[in-house]
Amino acid sequence: MNDRTLWIDNSACGIYRFHDDHPFHPIRLELTKDLLHACGALRQEQMILPLSLHEGEHEVDLIHRTDFVRCVAALSGKTLNDDAVKLAAQYGMESDGDTPFFPGIHEAAAGIVAGSLAAADAVMSGRADHALHLAGGLHHAFPERASGFCVYNDAAAANSWIRRKYGARVMYIDTDVHHGDGVQWFFYTDPDVFTLSIHETGKFLFPGTGFHHERGAATGYGACLNLSMEPYTEDASWLECFERGVQTAVQAFKPDVIVSQHGCDAHAFDPLAHIHCSMKIYREMPRIIHELAAQYTQGRWIALGGGGYDHWRVVPRAWSLLWLEMTGHPLLKQIDASPLGGDLPEQWPTVKSARRPAHLPATWLDDTAAWTPMPRREEITEKNRTMMDIALQHLV
Repeated sequence: MNDRTLWIDNSACGIYRFHDDHPFHPIRLELTKDLLHACGALRQEQMILPLSLHEGEHEVDLIHRTDFVRCVAALSGKTLNDDAVKLAAQYGMESDGDTPFFPGIHEAAAGIVAGSLAAADAVMSGRADHALHLAGGLHHAFPERASGFCVYNDAAAANSWIRRKYGARVMYIDTDVHHGDGVQWFFYTDPDVFTLSIHETGKFLFPGTGFHHERGAATGYGACLNLSMEPYTEDASWLECFERGVQTAVQAFKPDVIVSQHGCDAHAFDPLAHIHCSMKIYREMPRIIHELAAQYTQGRWIALGGGGYDHWRVVPRAWSLLWLEMTGHPLLKQIDASPLGGDLPEQWPTVKSARRPAHLPATWLDDTAAWTPMPRREEITEKNRTMMDIALQHLV
């Protein structure tokens, strides 16, 4: 078991909350911690606090446009600033949109940046081999506007901080079902930050980008890889493409550190996408990243959260599997030895909510044999392989 893995305390990030009916809800974080505590897999001595809000705000000021940050701050007060409300839509924060403003939005978003900076600092300083900040991973935010539930881009902030302070080459790996567009465009011309995103093709899913021809520009050409998967892709094809893509990219780029984003919305249960994967990919992708970090970056691995909108059935299991892999917890041997991963703790969940589903999974992994088989499986698999051949042309 790896005792040099740190958990960034995300309890304060519960204030990053748009409204009770919004899919990006902090109950996901509470349920994950609840599951890990029920397994005895999360101890107080493994937890550290985010950096200060001031340090988070400082990094926000460095990567985001000043007028945007001023507008977010003006929308953050209990008393609304009329001028800022008129400008909110211009900055991606319509009151009835995907990323509505709310009281405290600036402090909440800057606090998430502070958490991801703490993860980066723990690893790059040598205090830890790995660090996990599940409240982070807000990968859709742009320098000049909010987008896709994301106000400030904590992943881009961590990457920029690592580059500026340590001059390290950063491999950013994004496993969210939605293209990691914000992080990609932040570093599209930077040869020292490689951005890799596996996601459902933008032909059918927000944000409509992330195609294989997006490979970086100017001196950054070649430091970008997009694996755009067909709708209804299943485990075997998803993992085949992911493993081939990340191994090729890491071998070509030779990073000093891996920063990974672990949105878990490529699951068949997720309501906001069309991929048909099971919990198996959330066991295997962290394992693959862990092995690459051990081989190429002396173990340096910073992991962030992200999307995932089946709050009860998917996110807690997926994020718990990530933490178990990062810590090398003994429970993994039991999970790997059982076809369905073994039973979840009987006492989980203890979180009370009127939105709790009537039926929750009883095992770590899914019984996909009970699922209706996907039509066009072979056709989808071949389309994904063809995409991969084209996407990797500039790296092989």
